[in-house]
Amino acid sequence: MIYAKITSGIIMPFTAKDTQCMALALQLSAKARHTVNANPMVGCVIARGGEIIAQDYHREYGKNHAEVKALAHIDGKAKGATLYVTLEPCSHHGKTPPCTDAVIASGATKVIIATLDPNPLVSGRGVQLLELAGIEVEIGLLENEAKALNRGFIKRMQTGLPFVTSKIAMSLDGKTAMASGESKWITSEAARVDVHKLRRGSQAIVTGSGTVLKDNPSLTARLPEVSVTPLRVIIDSNNQITDKNLKVFSDDAQTLVINRDNCDSSVNGKVDLKAALLKLGELGINTVLIEAGPGLNGALQQDGLIDELVIYTAPVLFGSDATSMMQLPITTMGDKVTLKIHDCRQIGVDMKITASFK
Repeated sequence: MIYAKITSGIIMPFTAKDTQCMALALQLSAKARHTVNANPMVGCVIARGGEIIAQDYHREYGKNHAEVKALAHIDGKAKGATLYVTLEPCSHHGKTPPCTDAVIASGATKVIIATLDPNPLVSGRGVQLLELAGIEVEIGLLENEAKALNRGFIKRMQTGLPFVTSKIAMSLDGKTAMASGESKWITSEAARVDVHKLRRGSQAIVTGSGTVLKDNPSLTARLPEVSVTPLRVIIDSNNQITDKNLKVFSDDAQTLVINRDNCDSSVNGKVDLKAALLKLGELGINTVLIEAGPGLNGALQQDGLIDELVIYTAPVLFGSDATSMMQLPITTMGDKVTLKIHDCRQIGVDMKITASFK
């Protein structure tokens, strides 16, 4: 697909080579999904005369950014070259110097950027500095793909909140546990392995005190190929979590208990869920996976705090006395909650539905 660019107010197409280079930069950036932590995933490809001469990506939090890494492969010299960068080059001193300085010093003549920095305090500043240095800048190539890759970072920069995905395993009739509380196992082993991939792609896993006391979960990403330890977070409004022998306090990962004593605010005697998520945002958490019961899931939905649902549906029926997936005060058709389905695929014998609230 050829994307459009705007030059001097005239809409012109990016070339197929432009698109190829940016697509490669996006592929590179995605390699850092588990290592950049609070930072965005960024890739950079450098081309000259139609040939790629260097490429790299931001690999680790606090270390050199993609542009500097790529330029290092050619001794920082990119005279007459074009840089393809998935995110606007930074223009401020943080843990590393501004990338704009390295780009300007390299002698590059053009920079093509997928999307601007989402931080409202610095957005567009990198572009401005590059243009002041006489470098041509074009923006918007594969922008949607770049934004999707860093959806958590973008949301946190713009709102202070992480991107929240709620994972639910349920029966075909929408139940998540028997009336007795029994819930192991609803879905197949294949679906449960897929859940560990979801955990691996999240910086924090959030659950409620009820789930911890009932199921005693570990809430770790147990996959052999990647060693990832998302922060485990327990919402504990009633200060019930006191037993440090629970699996959620194992040495596999860190655990944060949020209760009314350490949360900035409470609502009706319970932890203010938005305040709790803002607290995670302050810790640099971009992505959160909710693995909780119907009470916490329902409260998050009513507060408009769930960005995405991932529902694993097993081909079984639990019956009318079983527990529903969310506690929602719905009494009429006018109160029904509508979802937009983005993806539906089979995992083992189960169906995996990815959706959002309309």
